[in-house]
Amino acid sequence: MCEEKEKEQFSGKKDQSSSDAADLIKELGLLTSGSSFKSEIQYINIIGSIEGHSVLPQDNKTTKYEHLIPELIAVEENPEIKGLLLILNTVGGDVEAGLALSELVAGLSKPTVSLVIGGGHSIGIPLAVSADFSFVAKSATMTLHPIRTSGILITAEPTFEYMKKTQDRVVDFIVEHSHASRAEIEEKMNCTDNMANDVGTLLFGPDAVKMGLVDGIGTLSQALAKLREMIGPA
Repeated sequence: MCEEKEKEQFSGKKDQSSSDAADLIKELGLLTSGSSFKSEIQYINIIGSIEGHSVLPQDNKTTKYEHLIPELIAVEENPEIKGLLLILNTVGGDVEAGLALSELVAGLSKPTVSLVIGGGHSIGIPLAVSADFSFVAKSATMTLHPIRTSGILITAEPTFEYMKKTQDRVVDFIVEHSHASRAEIEEKMNCTDNMANDVGTLLFGPDAVKMGLVDGIGTLSQALAKLREMIGPA
């Protein structure tokens, strides 16, 4: 009788564990949380639109920044985690949320590597360059463009001044954390002949490396190898 109860309890725990893991993958795209991750490397992915202070429509694929903040804190605080691999395939999103995450990644004391696959557009660029070393897939693209705004816009001088200062915050961060020059970043941001129906520049992987925006062309295995090299021997 006792053995049957123990089996039932064990089965219940196993079912609950499976359910928790499924929920974690669904909500955060993580195999496990930072607090219980068994590898010395924590992996975090940022996909779709970065959702910030406003909730996006349900049919949008989003990464909620408030979900990632505890994971990044866990990277810093958990002694079992030696480094962070940041995987990006994002169209951009909330500027302040993207900058907040970028500042957290840049402020980690442990080695960090980013890898852009598919695309790392708009506010995804500060996220890509926030790591100690950045890779971009050869087939990936990155879009530099001026910041956008949505909703009601008061067409007054202070509004445009605030938008200019916000764009300066983005450019300042990119310049500080990459090898790209401010002049070239701003030139490509405001380019009018690169993209149809838009202002900005679409950069393919090799172009991003050539201008110093990203450190190198790479794959997942190269990103992991670089991170383990930065972590050093156990």
